[in-house]
Amino acid sequence: MKRFQARLIIAFLILTIFGCAAPKLKIFSDETDPLKEFTLKGKAKEKILVISVSGLISVQPRKQFLRPKPSMVQEVVSQLQRAEKDRNIRAVLLKVNSPGGTVTASDILYHEISDFKNRTRKKIVVSMMDVAASGGYYISLPADAIMAHPTTITGSVGVIFIRPNITGLMDKIGLDVAVSKSGKNKDMGSPFREPTEEERRLMQQLTDKLGERFINLVASHRKLPSKALERVSTARVLLGQEALELGLIDEVGYINDALEKAITLAGLPADARVVVYRRTKFPDDNLYNPNVTAGGIRSVALIDIGLPDRWFPSQAGFYYLWETTVP
Repeated sequence: MKRFQARLIIAFLILTIFGCAAPKLKIFSDETDPLKEFTLKGKAKEKILVISVSGLISVQPRKQFLRPKPSMVQEVVSQLQRAEKDRNIRAVLLKVNSPGGTVTASDILYHEISDFKNRTRKKIVVSMMDVAASGGYYISLPADAIMAHPTTITGSVGVIFIRPNITGLMDKIGLDVAVSKSGKNKDMGSPFREPTEEERRLMQQLTDKLGERFINLVASHRKLPSKALERVSTARVLLGQEALELGLIDEVGYINDALEKAITLAGLPADARVVVYRRTKFPDDNLYNPNVTAGGIRSVALIDIGLPDRWFPSQAGFYYLWETTVP
């Protein structure tokens, strides 16, 4: 009898989690819940919204146990859209902690942030956390002020083309791939063969053009002198003070300094309300919490092979990315 009851309980839980039974019963909050506003501090009518931009910048849904989570781009845009409707939100503090991501996703987020700023005239301040490199810097460019911590890694202004190459493995195991194509460059970038010299040249041209777009945006937004722009164009990473000296950021400081900057730029009272959008209420919530839902931003996998999914690009393509492995 006890065994039968245990099986019933397990079956009920499985059906509930997968939505096959009792669809209105939810044990945990998830990304299907609407965003709600929570106040971190302050009492004034005027508000500053804090948005966390954490992990690999992508339009692909993030992997999670049982169901996918919204992509970073979708999550950030959802918060911007809600903020646009609230006239009391006078400034947005973007907490950027990202090594970058795909070229298109980074450009989309840059475009959305720029449009939001132009439509609403709300002030935007960026506070860079551990890493705000490559695409993480790219999306920061529309801000009215960019602030980095003393230990922030930023810069890496450039593009990289990443593709797997398994030709050596195929040779070892005696595997080959037969391809029929309508044009000689149709399978350019294929991981199953070495590229020709012409293909290398064409891929480098694409990479250079995308890199040039990034550099031109930096030049337009930051008004760097030619010598500084030349150093930035090497795509090297920089600490906060070095980035300040080159003109990539406006100040070195901590997140509370960035909050004060937002208050000053927007002309807000000292007790302006600092708010966040969450799907879950967190006890003792504060500015350093990057999560929107109780499950956090880290994926849960049945099998963990040690690759940090939110930092590691899984698809071949062009990236505004500082290519590192972060534990």
